[in-house]
Amino acid sequence: MSTPGPAGTGAPSALLSRYPVLDTRSLEEARDAVTRVYLDHELTAPGDELRMTLNATSDRFFTLGYLTYESAATLVMPPTEDCYHVNLTVAGRTEAVRSDGERASTVARGSGVVLLPDQENTVRWSRDAEQLILKIPRRSLENHLSEQLNRPVHDVLDFDFGIDLTSAAGRTLLSSVEFFARELDRPGGLADMPIAREQFEAFVMTQLLHTGRHQYFDDLVAPAETVRRGRLQPVIDYMEQHADESLSPQELARVGCMSVRTLHATFQQELGESPMAYLRRIRLDHVRAELLRCDPAQTRVVDVALRWGFIHQSRFAQQYKERFGELPRETLRERGGGSGAGRG
Repeated sequence: MSTPGPAGTGAPSALLSRYPVLDTRSLEEARDAVTRVYLDHELTAPGDELRMTLNATSDRFFTLGYLTYESAATLVMPPTEDCYHVNLTVAGRTEAVRSDGERASTVARGSGVVLLPDQENTVRWSRDAEQLILKIPRRSLENHLSEQLNRPVHDVLDFDFGIDLTSAAGRTLLSSVEFFARELDRPGGLADMPIAREQFEAFVMTQLLHTGRHQYFDDLVAPAETVRRGRLQPVIDYMEQHADESLSPQELARVGCMSVRTLHATFQQELGESPMAYLRRIRLDHVRAELLRCDPAQTRVVDVALRWGFIHQSRFAQQYKERFGELPRETLRERGGGSGAGRG
């Protein structure tokens, strides 16, 4: 008998409990649910006994899910052709083999595997295994890499089967995905902030590209080339003109006709800060200008901040004070002659 709802399999701390797909003891229902969310596969378990929990959510770039079977389950998965699957083991262990003969083992918080779109994969779970699993369309990941390198990427990224989650990059990848899952569970977190969620998904993909070895890895981690400062002017002009819109490093790099890596390297070399830090300063300047010309009796600081892309109000207030030496509500009061009429 299946019971949709929050994870109820003896794992009260199951991640993504805000996004339940299915809790079930039925092998057939478990197979159908994982097929629907991730990929077609064959599922077997000793005595056909399991207690599966699947929580998952999808957005622009990828699907993120939490999965456990509480059984020594075996999954045989044909090539998907259009998606990568990244299995991050957070409890227990798994044994995996793919059709080219490569093998990999995963242990809790120590390793994971990348299932390629052109390989058949078999994964055997321990009874206590739990995984966070990313499903990333080829187009999302390969376009993201193309923007990092500023050249087309059309072939399958030939990731090593296993990925090390104890390396510096691997620890960042795992902690980022876990943070993302917790934020999606938290009311008022990234789930309610579409722009921030999209940017964080892009960060997770960048971190994956720096964690798993593939044919573009050496080019990706090599020192980025820089360009002359004059090449930044169209980017800076674009920032000024569109500061109230959602802007990503990828979009800014396209404006400057350079890779994301070159954009970052040149900003750091020429201006001493990242592109997004520079954009934040532009937005803070706009906030201050608006607060100074607004009627304090009719203006709320939070509304002005949100209009310029500042979602976390306490962080915004701190950044504002660091730049201007006063809190935004104090700027608004100045406009009101110190009457304190402004509403924050």
